[in-house]
Amino acid sequence: GMDRSLRVALLTNRTTAADRRKILEDMATGNLDIVIGTHSLISEGIEFKSLGVVVIDEQHRFGVEQRAALRDKGAGDAMPDVLVMTATPIPRTAAMTVYGDLDVSVLDELPPGRTPIVTRWAQNDMDEVQVWQQVRDEIADGRQVYVVCPLIEESEKLEVRSAQETFEELTSGELSGLRVGLLHGRLKSDEKDAVMTQFRAGELDALVSTTVIEVGVDVPNATVMVILDATRFGIAQLHQLRGRVGRGAAKSFCWLVGEAKTPDGEARLEALVRSTDGFELAEVDLDLRGEGTIMGERQKGQNDLKLASLRRDREWVVTAREIAIEILDADPELVKHELLAEEVDLFLKADDIDFLMKS
Repeated sequence: GMDRSLRVALLTNRTTAADRRKILEDMATGNLDIVIGTHSLISEGIEFKSLGVVVIDEQHRFGVEQRAALRDKGAGDAMPDVLVMTATPIPRTAAMTVYGDLDVSVLDELPPGRTPIVTRWAQNDMDEVQVWQQVRDEIADGRQVYVVCPLIEESEKLEVRSAQETFEELTSGELSGLRVGLLHGRLKSDEKDAVMTQFRAGELDALVSTTVIEVGVDVPNATVMVILDATRFGIAQLHQLRGRVGRGAAKSFCWLVGEAKTPDGEARLEALVRSTDGFELAEVDLDLRGEGTIMGERQKGQNDLKLASLRRDREWVVTAREIAIEILDADPELVKHELLAEEVDLFLKADDIDFLMKS
């Protein structure tokens, strides 16, 4: 049992140099129990006296190399226990190849007290009339609404301009007389915070925004998400955006607005209307886009499968992983599996070997 209270420190890029030195020193001497921080916690030159447990939030931004670096921080030969979490559903087969070194648990039910979101696709002007009618009805009932402007990957400047134009059109048209806020990437962070604070406090009826609201925004009173020109977004992004509503007990709606433009676009939007299950959507995404892109920012080289296909060979991936684990449990250095060891050597360059030994 512990008679003293836990010693906890926070290390971010806002920490002053003096505080930072003190925290690093305390980590190295074991004067801290828990340190919370960004990726910088595992950078070169940071010492832990005896690292026992590591919890990583939003794993997909955190590559295999970083996981290996963490495991090196253990005391002596002790491996710290590592728990990684992500809210981004990825296909099971992708999880097994990319996170083959981890045991994966899936939480696939809604948190208690949430209601499933109804998703509709407004393909033409007639449908769109319905969208704004519902938006006004919900606001009249005291609820709030998000309107997400088209994603313009090529240019932030164009994206901001499109958001401003959308804002002007809506405030003089469909949403006139209502309290509407505007959020986009060119606002300073305190301006963004001010708008979000107003929205959270219920001082705004609607928020017109670029995709800056994808993650971490939690306003249970918001019940409608309208995504304009939805075909420009990928499945994962649409699913993330949709997840900004339906966070309270009230029934929530997501409208995908605009025509599909391509067969793929149509398949994406239909999938979202059909399913609110992120894992099912991740599988659809894999089928539509192929495996190279499934990890978002591709983890270079680590998931370039030469012959295997995550789609075609789902059951083989499972079997291969089970066999690999059995072999390594029995023969970690591959002493009894010379041919296999040679193949692995050929397949991986020396630096990759180091890297695999770590994981």
